[in-house]
Amino acid sequence: MTQPSPPPAVPISADTLAQEKCKPQILKAEIVAQSRLFKVEALHLQFANGEERVYERLRGGNRGAVMVVPLLDANTLLLVREYAAGTHSYELGFPKGLIDPGEDAFEAGNRELMEEAGFGANRLIALKQVSLAPGYFASRMDILLAQELFPEQRVGDEPEPLDVIPWPLDRIDELLARPDFSESRSISALLLASKWLAEQSN
Repeated sequence: MTQPSPPPAVPISADTLAQEKCKPQILKAEIVAQSRLFKVEALHLQFANGEERVYERLRGGNRGAVMVVPLLDANTLLLVREYAAGTHSYELGFPKGLIDPGEDAFEAGNRELMEEAGFGANRLIALKQVSLAPGYFASRMDILLAQELFPEQRVGDEPEPLDVIPWPLDRIDELLARPDFSESRSISALLLASKWLAEQSN
């Protein structure tokens, strides 16, 4: 028995992206597995063309998260190196964490910066809100640039002190080439910060 052919892709112009697209209808949602941190939800969907599918997604706490690109001075970034359980390795990246109840992204970013890097920031700039694997996960992360740093250490929930590494901005290509700087959100944050800094210098 032959499988039905998939529907062809529909080319559209970039200008038509402003038009809202009709979302599929959720016929039923059910939790099919869960752990201490995550719930796996099955969504029974019906699309506008009548097709029905079951999608699975991870449900978190929907609190949101934040990542901070700290500028120690005009020519130096701050990185942290911490253990990543998913890859069982130590990874370079930027301070990050969940937004606690009652916090906004800027308050959470400053707190995480103090807990993980030992600095606060007098100036925080929103660069972009990004998602992580939106096909499976509803989590969103605000990426911030931190300037005008001052020393301040707060106690966080890390099991060991994090390494804090000043990194010269003129060595970004070297950083991007490192195998231990691989997290897509950190790479996105670095490129967004570099773009913002370049625009300010023009």
